[in-house]
Amino acid sequence: MISGLAACSSIENFVGGDKIDYRSSGTKTQGLEVPPDLTQLARDTRYQQPSGGSVSAAAFQAGTAASAPVSSALVAPQALGDLHIERAGNERWLATPLSAEQLWPHLEAFWKERGFNLAVDEAGAGVMETEWAENRAKLPKDVIRNTLGKVVDFLYSTGERDKFRTRVERTPKGTEVYVTHRGMVEVYTGPLKETTVWQPRAADPQLEAEMLQRLMLKLGVKEEQAKAAVATAAAPTSSQPAHARVIEGQAAALQIDDAFDRAWRRVGLALDRSGFTVEDRDRAQGLYFVRYVDPALAGREQPGFFSRLFSFGRKDEGSGLARYRVSVKGEGERSTVTVLNSQGVPESGEAGKRIIGLLIEDLK
Repeated sequence: MISGLAACSSIENFVGGDKIDYRSSGTKTQGLEVPPDLTQLARDTRYQQPSGGSVSAAAFQAGTAASAPVSSALVAPQALGDLHIERAGNERWLATPLSAEQLWPHLEAFWKERGFNLAVDEAGAGVMETEWAENRAKLPKDVIRNTLGKVVDFLYSTGERDKFRTRVERTPKGTEVYVTHRGMVEVYTGPLKETTVWQPRAADPQLEAEMLQRLMLKLGVKEEQAKAAVATAAAPTSSQPAHARVIEGQAAALQIDDAFDRAWRRVGLALDRSGFTVEDRDRAQGLYFVRYVDPALAGREQPGFFSRLFSFGRKDEGSGLARYRVSVKGEGERSTVTVLNSQGVPESGEAGKRIIGLLIEDLK
């Protein structure tokens, strides 16, 4: 109970302030060197977050009409009243009886209205992904910056970048919408700390919760209701953490203390956060179809190899990318996650172990 209240309080404190300010400067410079598994960054790409506040149906319709072409698939915001947030542990997602086709235009508009460019927009696969962006709200508000403003603003950098992936999944009751975050941090390297490189940093569940709240505002939910929905989403009945462990004696498998429905969602979120390219999924069969490559191959590939690998929907002709299946099978209140090769046979190589290792880091 106490930990749950603390988590709710933390989220409310986070979403209640002005701690998000993504904006674009319109000018791009040479990106820094990016380590394996990260897309090459434009050093100066920044995004603007519009002012908050509740969004009325009339305002939503007016904004949509002004910023996007009329689409027959676009649903009136009043029809989105059944939207609610569900929760499994620290993970939250939006659930609605509406179809994926009805929601998709709203999801596109949500990111574009905040200035984000979409690096991936694959309606058929139910995945969209933003480009890397900088949260300018983290910059210090010192005397020089407050006085000179935009004149010297380009000189400041947080040394961090974020990107978001939105995944839409059909369910028997309608549609679920997942928003996952990936982050990077710029670190100094070399004997004299004269160069910098980008390295992965941990995903931020609070930032994911904030984006879910703002998405609810976009869909016509009042601000107070959106905050309450994110902070008080129904937790699972069990207060015990769902442990994940490697299964000894199997090449690439782990067991998680979750029934299938929750395990399926958690594995999907772990794949998203770890940057895998999920090409397809079959919930009925419990299969995710993903792309992965042995990091040892990176040195033999041309620049941008990992950019193609970890950016959904891009072509991989001639890159030698291997395809795998991640199988999730429920066994009562537990589930087994296994890595299979492209033919559906359990993967016995090192790549399978690495995939399991990445998953268990997020699931444990």
